[in-house]
Amino acid sequence: MHSSYYHLGDGLYAERFGLGFEHLSAGQRFVHRPGITFSQQDNVAEALDSINAAMVHYDDCYAGLTDWKRPLMVSTLTLQRLIGMTSKTFGRRRRIVSMSNIALTRPMFGGDTLYVETEVLATEPVDAHLGRASLLTRGYNQRGEQVAELRYVAELWHGAAGPDVIAGASASDEARFLSHAAREDGAWVEQTGLFFEDLRQGETFIHSPRKTLLAEESTLHALRAMEWQPQSHDHACAQALGLAAPVVPQTWGIGVAVALSTRTFGRVTVNLGWTDVEFGADLMPGDTLEARSTVEGTRLSGSRPDQGVVTVLTEARNQRGEMINRYRRALMVYRRGSNPYARAGY
Repeated sequence: MHSSYYHLGDGLYAERFGLGFEHLSAGQRFVHRPGITFSQQDNVAEALDSINAAMVHYDDCYAGLTDWKRPLMVSTLTLQRLIGMTSKTFGRRRRIVSMSNIALTRPMFGGDTLYVETEVLATEPVDAHLGRASLLTRGYNQRGEQVAELRYVAELWHGAAGPDVIAGASASDEARFLSHAAREDGAWVEQTGLFFEDLRQGETFIHSPRKTLLAEESTLHALRAMEWQPQSHDHACAQALGLAAPVVPQTWGIGVAVALSTRTFGRVTVNLGWTDVEFGADLMPGDTLEARSTVEGTRLSGSRPDQGVVTVLTEARNQRGEMINRYRRALMVYRRGSNPYARAGY
């Protein structure tokens, strides 16, 4: 199976997720991970944000008098996650061409967890850059019951095409970087990060995808963190300081940089803390962050034999190459062997 890492030089790797069209063939089955547990708050937000007047989604008293007995999850939320949860395999999708059938076969409620699997039904080339794949995606709850089925056609970039191509880069053929693992029944299970043994001192990983910070989300995160300093949400105050808009909270900038690293560090059990935190240029709405991390050291845990401790230096820069923040972290990471992945269907 394809690699999720591209080798850029001595000890330097770039994450790049999603299979090129040429890696797909009829009959392949993909098990997407991770799953997502739905909450009633997700349900309310989806319904109200989309002006959904079906009160069965957010009026518990009303829903209790229906056949469902409790608020029913918004079907379009399930649909969005059916597609979104396939992105590690189909992250090179350009667009969805058509959907021939969307079937909801069992209700979803707050507290249910959605898992997704996809079968490739057929493939056909479009041109030298694109191909089309006919896909059958199924959703299952935590009890293994099918809750949804989606048949659709998607256009996908070839591996050497698309806006995310890195000039001169080639996929690494190291086994630790494989994007999927073969299951006994022939299905391909998406991988969730590197084990402790796969993280080597001196190696640097450029994380993908990047993230653009929006003004609305920055203000919302400031308010929810009780960061009520006016420069984080008051436009008049920001302008008086000579800023075009309120600044993004520095702690939210750290939060985004950490999150961007979780594809490589997807097997971390706990973040033990930060040291040597530095801030550079102000992070402003509209800026795009890219993070990269260098493994500075590894050691086995003295108290947890199934884990090791990894010291990492992470630096985030904006689209102009200006350093936004830099910090070190100590991470506990699962080792190969005794860990919860297989038991959880990962």
